Amino acid sequence: MNPAGDLLQIDPPALAPGAVVHVAYSGGLDSTVLLHFLAHYDPRFRLRAVHIHHGLQALADEWAEKCARFAASLGVGFELLRVQVDGLDPAGPEAAARNARYEALRGLMQPGDCLATAHHRDDQAETVLLRLLRGSGVQGLSAMRVLRTFPPGWLWRPFLQLPRERLYGYAQEQGLRWIEDPHNRDPRYARSWLRSELTPLLRERFPQVEESLARTARLAGEAAALLDELAALDLPAARQGEALGVAALLALDAARRHNLLRWWLRQHGFEMPAAELLERVEREVLAAAEDAEPLLGWAGCELRRYRDRLYAMTPLPPAPAAQPALAWIGEQLPLPPGCGRLQLPQPPPQGLRVSFMRGGERFKPAGSAHSRTLKNLFQEAGVPPWVRLRTPLVEAAGELVYVAGIGGSGRWRELLPQSAAEPEWLEAPAGAACG
Repeated sequence: MNPAGDLLQIDPPALAPGAVVHVAYSGGLDSTVLLHFLAHYDPRFRLRAVHIHHGLQALADEWAEKCARFAASLGVGFELLRVQVDGLDPAGPEAAARNARYEALRGLMQPGDCLATAHHRDDQAETVLLRLLRGSGVQGLSAMRVLRTFPPGWLWRPFLQLPRERLYGYAQEQGLRWIEDPHNRDPRYARSWLRSELTPLLRERFPQVEESLARTARLAGEAAALLDELAALDLPAARQGEALGVAALLALDAARRHNLLRWWLRQHGFEMPAAELLERVEREVLAAAEDAEPLLGWAGCELRRYRDRLYAMTPLPPAPAAQPALAWIGEQLPLPPGCGRLQLPQPPPQGLRVSFMRGGERFKPAGSAHSRTLKNLFQEAGVPPWVRLRTPLVEAAGELVYVAGIGGSGRWRELLPQSAAEPEWLEAPAGAACG
């Protein structure tokens, strides 16, 4: 039976059978209460406690052992993930650690799984304060949501509407013990400084400061939802497949254009750009000449433009042109990083090799009277330059017989005469015409 039935005020997401609830478990007060509570909340939950080892504290190994023992005492599975934090990240050490944690946790999840974190109302208030001080807009001030998509599953913050004192009271009632991380009291970190220096001063004059800031987040969330609806209305006129049309974007006034860009990026799972970065998008990408092929990157995202189309993608690894040709043996062929994979519905004929564009290649598609340069074929098909460099080229006995996204030659049809034998290009880079 749940030892404190009124602690949970927000229901969990509807989970598919077999879905796992991964509990982000640092060993501190908040996450200890969360893990203990969920372990008693519903026996049907498939729980896994996940501890992130940053390696930033001398006692980190000891903390991991304590967390593993506590999870075992609850009958909950335990997973230890080690991450490296980029100390030179321009976003700062706190943001770098947070991003490293979330990426590690995301990598552990399967489709439909849920990540549960112990954020509470005081955390929400601190987030609103930080974003106010950094000049965030309505979306930023809406801060954290109780439940949101977190591909490939969900992110759930069941305690977000509760003050931390409720969690402390629960821990006392249940006789729980937890780890005190000295980083949480170190004023070098912005959130720790707010917690130890600024918030107590605000509380003296405004006793309900946390509740008021949390209310601000809820109101901003309502306004943000309306802006999302506006962006969804603006999208159809601007959408060009997986990209946005630059001319259609520029036809919107600046405020609606920025709103659509932020929403579109968020729908693709990318971090929203700050105001100064949006100015660079305007100046360096949208206003660039049509043949300029601009690129602007930040926080795990790249914006690239080709002709009238704007693409958002994860940063691409270097193009593989200099790598040796790959022998295609099985039905599926993994390609170099950033290039996806090729798949056939049957084993390929012997002797097929796959390489990438080096320059000067010529190809004669089936039904064409003459061969043409690949560059010309790509330009005619509207294939962006970054895709061209990562497009797999299939050769047989030294002859180019298939170009992903373009098609096969007459020789390819002789090698695989079945009509269903066109390769599929899976996980291709953004802007590719997949088979």
